Amino acid sequence: MSQNSNAHGDRGPIFDDVKIGRPATGALIDAGYRSLEDLPKDLDELVDIHGVGPRAITLLKERLGR
Repeated sequence: MSQNSNAHGDRGPIFDDVKIGRPATGALIDAGYRSLEDLPKDLDELVDIHGVGPRAITLLKERLGR
């Protein structure tokens, strides 16, 4: 299978319509998150997930209005 597959679970730079980057998207998918609704109320908890950095968390907070 190609690294650039568009199949379900694609690890592109966009997570549920938020462009957070490929590493952060992959990390969230690996941690079991599939959509914004799956994320914890306190998004700062995500910083403990390898690949999810402060920039990704800020973008997610902005999208969710938090």
